[in-house]
Amino acid sequence: MSDIRNICVYCGSSGRVDEAFKTAAVEFGRLMAEDGVGLVYGGGRVGLMGLLADSVAGNGAPVLGVIPHFLDQLEVANPNCTELIRTDTMHARKTVMAERSDAFVVLPGGFGTLDEAFEILTWRQLKLHSKPVVIVNVGGYWDPLIALVDRMIESGFAREENRTLFRVVDRVEDVLPALREAPEPQLDVRAKWL
Repeated sequence: MSDIRNICVYCGSSGRVDEAFKTAAVEFGRLMAEDGVGLVYGGGRVGLMGLLADSVAGNGAPVLGVIPHFLDQLEVANPNCTELIRTDTMHARKTVMAERSDAFVVLPGGFGTLDEAFEILTWRQLKLHSKPVVIVNVGGYWDPLIALVDRMIESGFAREENRTLFRVVDRVEDVLPALREAPEPQLDVRAKWL
């Protein structure tokens, strides 16, 4: 998939994290902007989310934030977004983010990041979209997640082909090439239940 104009990035909203994760978010934002790629994200000004968005915007690329009203009322919305969409629910937020993106990237994060990542992977598994997904394993952060996917496959809860739903890279410098070179997953949706 070579025509990537907007990337949805899922990442943490906590600022109490290792500097390597903060550096990765800022650096990926710079790389996106230099490549002329816009950001679609959860609309927050805190944690990795805020650092990433400010880096993209600060380097001249557009930033679309999508935030539910209840989070906006807690004053965590990022005023530096080129466009900020407010939704009624978290589900609506995720739908808008998915619809406005050409690809998905998962940086380190917590429960919300996992929720978003697994939903978009499930949608890809069910062929509800064919957009590439890259997990950025900064400092081995996602090693336990990768091991869990292996365990699901070994235990019969997922198929070997599910490994084609996403790519894993260790450095943010490798994300854009991985997205552009990502093959279509070779899945038979019906086989999931056979």
